[in-house]
Amino acid sequence: MRALKKVGVSIAAVFITSSSAYALDEVKFGTNWLAQAEHGGYYQAVADGTYEKYGLDVEIVQGGPQAANRALLLAGKIDFFMAGNMLQPLSAAAEDIPLIEVAAIFQKDPQVLIAHPDVGLEKFEDLAKLPTIFMGKNGFSSYFQWMKSAYEGFADEQYKPYAFNPGPFLADKQSAQQGYITSEPYAIEQEGGIKPKLFLLADAGFETYSTLIEGRTDFVAENKDLTQRFVDATIIGWYNYLYGDNAAANELIKKDNPEMSDEQIAFSIETMKSFGLVESGDALDKGIGCMTDEKQEEFYAKMVKAGVVEDGVDITDVYTTEFVCKGVGMELKK
Repeated sequence: MRALKKVGVSIAAVFITSSSAYALDEVKFGTNWLAQAEHGGYYQAVADGTYEKYGLDVEIVQGGPQAANRALLLAGKIDFFMAGNMLQPLSAAAEDIPLIEVAAIFQKDPQVLIAHPDVGLEKFEDLAKLPTIFMGKNGFSSYFQWMKSAYEGFADEQYKPYAFNPGPFLADKQSAQQGYITSEPYAIEQEGGIKPKLFLLADAGFETYSTLIEGRTDFVAENKDLTQRFVDATIIGWYNYLYGDNAAANELIKKDNPEMSDEQIAFSIETMKSFGLVESGDALDKGIGCMTDEKQEEFYAKMVKAGVVEDGVDITDVYTTEFVCKGVGMELKK
């Protein structure tokens, strides 16, 4: 039984000022991939004691190719999970899986299509001219279906399986490949010696929230105070990671993922800032993590039109704005 399961906000404030006098609430948070700068705010809140100040003892459970953190969430083995974007919770809702998103750390999905420079591609729709786009099956069944719905010229014949290896793309100038804008472009620059052309799907209209904090619906309803403290502390962690001293957080990231380099981390942080992944849209005025009904409804309508998700889902069951858009931590931005 959690010590603060039904404790009110006034007592939570006491936790923030004198947490050492109380036992900390244990929280397990599962990421969806190996430790990286894109998880930096969580590691920052561990490293600089922000979670502890909010009465929390947070364990980050690293994701990866062999991890099943979302299954652990459903089984009650972890408390919160990092959902990739809104397509996952929308699919869960269609299957009556009781999950709810409580914050959106990324205002933009980092999914990008990468092309060669100097081949006449200037606008997103120019990608339709290419004979080949390397994508994973999930990308083909999701954002590529939206691309066909939103733009003319894209066709299934362009699809070629992506094996998470830039070699085929680098060998074919008349191709594009999928990637995360914070990761694959750096690898392509290092391996191919070219600065690729980048087309962020979010800026072309694929406007889903990403890197969400997801919980079980019943757990969140029964632990609102704990959820609020975890969300608030995480948001503060992100402001400090992006604009403060993040050295200790980066050391924790490299400890969990020894293959992560300082250069890759620096590239990812700069990319998150320059493309507004964490801070853009409503987050600029209402703080990191913000979600709005309008944006959720617009994205859902686009995905229904593209045949990606079912019509008739009550999306108000999929997320809540109760814990966000309160300007928490904005004064930390420098």
